[in-house]
Amino acid sequence: MGNALFIVWRETIEAMLVIGILHGWLSARPDARAGFPWLWGGIAAGLGLAVFLAVTIMDIQSLVSANALEWFQAIMPLAACGLIFQMVWWMRRHGAGLKKELEAGMASAADRANWLGIAVLAAVAVGREGAETVVFLYGAVKGSANADIALGSATGFLLALAAYWLLSRGSRFVSWRAFFRVTEVMLLLLGGALLVDGTEKLVGLEALPPLADPLWNTAFLLDDSTRTGGLVAAFTGYRAAPSGMAYALLTAYWALALGVLLKLKPMRRKA
Repeated sequence: MGNALFIVWRETIEAMLVIGILHGWLSARPDARAGFPWLWGGIAAGLGLAVFLAVTIMDIQSLVSANALEWFQAIMPLAACGLIFQMVWWMRRHGAGLKKELEAGMASAADRANWLGIAVLAAVAVGREGAETVVFLYGAVKGSANADIALGSATGFLLALAAYWLLSRGSRFVSWRAFFRVTEVMLLLLGGALLVDGTEKLVGLEALPPLADPLWNTAFLLDDSTRTGGLVAAFTGYRAAPSGMAYALLTAYWALALGVLLKLKPMRRKA
C-alpha cells in the first residue's frame, strides 16, 4: 500500500503541474480559448493511453506461460528502475525550464491555429506520467492485495490534490524546488528497491550468478519478512540475506546516482 500511495501521489502531482501550466497559459490568452476542448481531449487521450497500457500488462499475465510470466515479473521491476532513473535525470535537466518549454509549444500551436498540436502536447505529457505510474505500480506492488493497491492509490491521489494546492500557494508553505529534491531521493530509493527485487528474481531463475548467497544475514536485527522489515525493504532494497549480485548492482546504481544525477546542473539555455 505504501509504494502505491507514494507512486500515485508523486506522479499525480507531476501530471497536475503539467495540466496547470497548459490550462493557465490558455486562460491568459483570450485568443486561445478555442484550445480548451482540445486540451481536455488531449488529457483524456493521455489517460486512455495509461489505461490501455495497464490492460495490456494484465492481458500479458493471463496469456503467457508460468515460466514466461516469471521472466516478465523479473524484468518489469528492472524496467521500472530504469524509468525512475531516466525520469529523475530528465527532471534534473529540464525541470527548471519545463514551464517555458510547454508554453513555447502551446504558443507555436496557437499561432498556427493548430489545436490538434495542443491536444497532442497534452496527451504526451499526461500519457507519459500515466504510463510511468502503471509500470512503477506493476514493478513495485505486484503480489499485494488488490484492495491494498486500490486504497493506496486512492489515498495517494487525494493527498496529491492537497499537496498540489499547498504547492500552488507558493513558498509560504513549501517550494516546488524543495518538493522535487525530496521526492527525487525517495524515487531513487524506490528505484534501488526495484533493482534488488528484479535482480533477486533473475538470480532465482539462474539468469545471473549469485556471487555470494547469502552475502550476509541480518535477520536477527531486522527481518524483511516482517511488517516493519518489509516496509523498509520495499522503499530501500534492504534484504536480511541478500545475494552478492543484487547488492553489487545496488552499489553501482547508487554510485551512478550520486555521481551523475545529484550533481547534475540544469541545462542552460542560450538567449
